[in-house]
Amino acid sequence: MSYVLIGIALVIILFLCYGAVPTVLIRVFEWGIVKRIHTKEMALTFDDGPNPKYTPQLLDLLKKYHIKATFFVVGSNVKKYPEIIKRMADEGHTIGIHSFDHISSWILSPSQLKKQLEMTEKAITECTGEKVSFYRPPWGHFNLFTLWVSKKYTKIMWTSIFGDWKAAKAKNGLLEELRVYAKEGAIFVLHDNGDTLGAEEEAPGYMIRNLEIFLEESKQRNIHFITLKELERDL
Repeated sequence: MSYVLIGIALVIILFLCYGAVPTVLIRVFEWGIVKRIHTKEMALTFDDGPNPKYTPQLLDLLKKYHIKATFFVVGSNVKKYPEIIKRMADEGHTIGIHSFDHISSWILSPSQLKKQLEMTEKAITECTGEKVSFYRPPWGHFNLFTLWVSKKYTKIMWTSIFGDWKAAKAKNGLLEELRVYAKEGAIFVLHDNGDTLGAEEEAPGYMIRNLEIFLEESKQRNIHFITLKELERDL
């Protein structure tokens, strides 16, 4: 029995050293990542799409307010809905890599992670013909090899993430937090797809409703938003 416990303990230690510990260190010490932009503007970013129902609604909203955003997309969704990706590019938004299957880096080998990145980049470029420069790992998870495997991309994190993949939070509480954390240089993370692990399908609808209120208020407060592509040389 003692050998079994020792084995379990070793597996846990290896898992922590491979995934959780690198994630904490990278995010705390900001090794090889960008957590804020050094401008007077803010950046709106959206993860997990495209979604056939909600992403077009979101693009309509951004177009209404003349705002360019950054979308970190899931490659398998790109393959399903290429017309949405083409619209993103045509309307001037930045498109970055999230992953191909929305899998945590904690359970991917270096070769598996590389494949996730390459497959997603290929899916995007086939739709847009544009270079892919930005990457955000699902859940902000890094492993021991992520920085090396993804060295060709700029890794984007955030100043504020809101839990809007849950319907209750997207409906109640999101708007107030958007207001509170709206500051120069902020990078906001929101989610335009509720089909991923832990998310709720109806959540993006509530997010979009509250985002519209926030964008209208931001217009009155003279808050400006910028896409990461516009800052690429400075990141």
